[in-house]
Amino acid sequence: MDARTTVTEYYDALRNGDPLGPYFAEEDDDDQFVKFGISERLVGAEEIRDGLRRQTETTTGWSVTSNALRVCERDRYAWFSDQVSMGWIDTEAATRYEFDTRWSGTLEATAGDWQFVGMHVSRASRL
Repeated sequence: MDARTTVTEYYDALRNGDPLGPYFAEEDDDDQFVKFGISERLVGAEEIRDGLRRQTETTTGWSVTSNALRVCERDRYAWFSDQVSMGWIDTEAATRYEFDTRWSGTLEATAGDWQFVGMHVSRASRL
């Protein structure tokens, strides 16, 4: 699998409510990896996985539309950027959110699999 496929499969997993943690690298050094979301900053593999698990448990009805995916891959490292229209239902607040967002991140290939080692999602504007 290549890095581009990993990014698009992550989008599919988000839409389908599948576990997202396995897409992120897991290392002993807990402060190596960072994931920025629209309203969060998760540091370290454990915090990222816990945050993603909670997100999956408390949201539903995801729409994720990639509008400008670019991926560059070199040996064991890759980086990407995208403009993504996305929305979801917060099941605890019974509220639907929709945003135009900007995504960027880095991936590393380990044992033939690509995993995110950094991700940044920021809000461009409210739809």
